[in-house]
Amino acid sequence: MKVRGTVEFRDIEMGVWVLAGDDGKTYQLVGGRSSLLKEGQRVEIDGDVDSGAAGVAMVGPVLRVHGYKVV
Repeated sequence: MKVRGTVEFRDIEMGVWVLAGDDGKTYQLVGGRSSLLKEGQRVEIDGDVDSGAAGVAMVGPVLRVHGYKVV
């Protein structure tokens, strides 16, 4: 699946990187390169929602990143 949105850092527990999706959902980011993790960066992520994963921060479903591009 492809999801567009803005990368954000949430200071919850030890901190977590999320994608505030244009679809109105918030996804916890797992995987991808470190260059993805830039506050405020607009991206399109190619990945899969891992419905069986539970994140400690409980900010939304886990999105396993396979690739991304800056938009």
